Amino acid sequence: MPIVRIDLAEGRDPDTLRACLHAVHAAIRDSLGVRDEQIRVLLNEIPPRLWSSGGQTLAERATHTEREQER
Repeated sequence: MPIVRIDLAEGRDPDTLRACLHAVHAAIRDSLGVRDEQIRVLLNEIPPRLWSSGGQTLAERATHTEREQER
């Protein structure tokens, strides 16, 4: 049973997330030849304040970018 885990920063609309789930499901089904009921796709949305890269959270980066654009 294939299990696919996707971690994304929060902020995408439900239709986009649903489309992603369907596309990943179809790709696994078509590439591995498994039945639909065998496939699990888990999509985890992480709040920007809890996602860090390069020593900064995504929330901090967004704030910094907004300040730069205001100048």
